[in-house]
Amino acid sequence: MTATPLYCAEPARLDAARRLSERFALPLIKQRPADGYWLELGSERLELLTTGKHGAVYAEFVEGAARHRREQGGGRGQPVAKAVGLKGAKDLPHVADATAGLGRDSFVLATLGCRVTMVERSPVAAALLADALERAERDEATRDIAARMTLVHANSRDWLAGLSADQRPDVVFVDPMFPDTDKKSAAAKKDMQAFQHVIGDDMDSAELLAAAIAAAKVRVVVKRPRLGAAIAGVKPSAVLDGKSTRFDLYVIKALASG
Repeated sequence: MTATPLYCAEPARLDAARRLSERFALPLIKQRPADGYWLELGSERLELLTTGKHGAVYAEFVEGAARHRREQGGGRGQPVAKAVGLKGAKDLPHVADATAGLGRDSFVLATLGCRVTMVERSPVAAALLADALERAERDEATRDIAARMTLVHANSRDWLAGLSADQRPDVVFVDPMFPDTDKKSAAAKKDMQAFQHVIGDDMDSAELLAAAIAAAKVRVVVKRPRLGAAIAGVKPSAVLDGKSTRFDLYVIKALASG
């Protein structure tokens, strides 16, 4: 896949653009492209843009939906919190989000007090996350939450396999992007279609699940569409169903005894 270029629309932020270009191997260009997809650093944030009809795609931890979930999200009663094992937990787990994407689930878990390592192999998604994290670190309302979030730009399978015993996370969270066969959902969010087009589908999910089970101390949580197929290979220990989403749980002790 061709590297997505980075254009700096704000001259005062050229140094920041250069740092992003170097960190994530993004070609820094001097003119806005006439077509295709590109990352654009403006005065406020980094965005994924295209000449198509949909809006900008960006990661956000301070305003919008992130702010709503932070202030009125439902605490440990939220489905993702239950899936990770927060309800009734005395010690909050260290969670590795192995497919961080735009970091929405990572942010929810960090808001609830978890230490979260966001692992993302796509340079585009990782750059968007880095920008959002930097903005969250500067904002007084999210500074403490951002301090619990760490970004790692790597292939999760390799990263998980390379962890030492004391580095292993309690929980590995996996939300793979599969080819979307649901026409209704495919038409719902054009911006996320664009994101998926640039990032690509996760066709190695079975290998990632195996690496996650080998690395997690307590459990692996796989987020899926409610009617979507489970990842091939190991059978889940339990399933938590929601209205549109379900969580397949792979509890390490249960897998070991099974």
